[in-house]
Amino acid sequence: MEQATARYTVSYRKEIPLKKETDVFIAGGGPAGVAAAVAAARCGSRVFLVEPFPSLGGAAVNMLVPGFMTFGDGVHFLADGVGREVRDRIRAASPERFAKYCPDSIPAEILKNVYDDMLEEAGVEFVFYTGVIDAAVKDGAIDYVVCSAKSGLYAVKAAVYIDCTGDGELSFFAGAETEYGDDNGRVMAATLCGIWSGVEESAIHGGDKLRLEEAFRDGVFQNEDRHLPGMWRLLAQSAPNVPDGVTGSNAGHVYDVDPRDSASLTQGIVRGRKQLQEYRAYYRGYVSGYENAELIASAPYLGIREGRRVVCDYRLVLEDFLRRAVFPDEIGRYCYNIDIHSPTNDAAGYEKFITEHTGYRLPPGESYGIPYRCLAVKGLRNLLTAGKCVCADRYMQSSVRVMPGCYITGQAAGAAAAVLCGENEPDVHRADVAAIQQQLLRLGAYLPNARR
Repeated sequence: MEQATARYTVSYRKEIPLKKETDVFIAGGGPAGVAAAVAAARCGSRVFLVEPFPSLGGAAVNMLVPGFMTFGDGVHFLADGVGREVRDRIRAASPERFAKYCPDSIPAEILKNVYDDMLEEAGVEFVFYTGVIDAAVKDGAIDYVVCSAKSGLYAVKAAVYIDCTGDGELSFFAGAETEYGDDNGRVMAATLCGIWSGVEESAIHGGDKLRLEEAFRDGVFQNEDRHLPGMWRLLAQSAPNVPDGVTGSNAGHVYDVDPRDSASLTQGIVRGRKQLQEYRAYYRGYVSGYENAELIASAPYLGIREGRRVVCDYRLVLEDFLRRAVFPDEIGRYCYNIDIHSPTNDAAGYEKFITEHTGYRLPPGESYGIPYRCLAVKGLRNLLTAGKCVCADRYMQSSVRVMPGCYITGQAAGAAAAVLCGENEPDVHRADVAAIQQQLLRLGAYLPNARR
């Protein structure tokens, strides 16, 4: 178990108000939290969601990650229901943008409003500038959670709790078992994303045109990282031959960051900001079409690919990906390739990434199932998890962690919570899976293998 280190301890005791009682409490307002909240509310539950940042959206808006990644397998729209609605609302808000650029790029300001509207229309109560800092457990269930807000500490009671923090924080505070990293305790490298202007429409990334090795020889980078995911087109040039196009960068890695530790995150983002200036010099000096590129803003938070993985009743494993698994308690299907960014900046780590990234891909029309059991947190009767920290090995976490995958698991957790709230004594480990699947079908989920 993960433990805090300290030179000594102090005793601290304080009475705090029980500010809220609700059916479903959700920690975290990223794509999983949004989907969970909307699903639970549309299924008839009272929902209260807390989010430490001043906006919903998680990595898309607070870490400036520029792309959603794939919503479907090339034949089927797998992130159907809430995921499709998000995409459709973006299209309606900016149809010319959706048609001209990659439809999976993220217009962060539009997305913030889309999420706000969806939660408000569903009747979800949500509050920003508020995070979960503890959970009180009694007789194998969470009794209440402790929230920290600008006004101070307060408690919230719910019938069912959903951990959508991305790093399994609520589960950890509740004493659930978690897994972390590889056999050596290392997690995927982080990235500090950014927004850039001055990029020509015709700018191309690929192969030897990147001139990375030349930049390394010239001493442009202190950190010689050969893994360069690159840029996403966000806005086009306003006129021909005017280099004012806007892109979002997902470039470069920040290694040895522990997302569970504030000091490590602090050191990581400081290094990331310095590194972005090195990428500015690189793009302007070595990549055609970026001669006038300028960094407009860096994200306020590191893009964290991997943190805690919560132990639940079932653990998704690589074999499930390879066999295109089907489960009787299936709550969704997904297909994104295995995408484990190396935790180490060396040739061996990079080659392993390339081999896995290209080798573990599913052909069009094929996907793997996600069972309800990998959302039901082991050892606690009223806690579900969704998003990046669901129960999976590192291979499967690297696939399901992206935003459409989070819509799928979040929507399922919200529907499950609503079903459980209708029971006298909710127990996530004894849930009526058929009822959950029927609620998901009513929400528009893609469930070809649901019990009917």
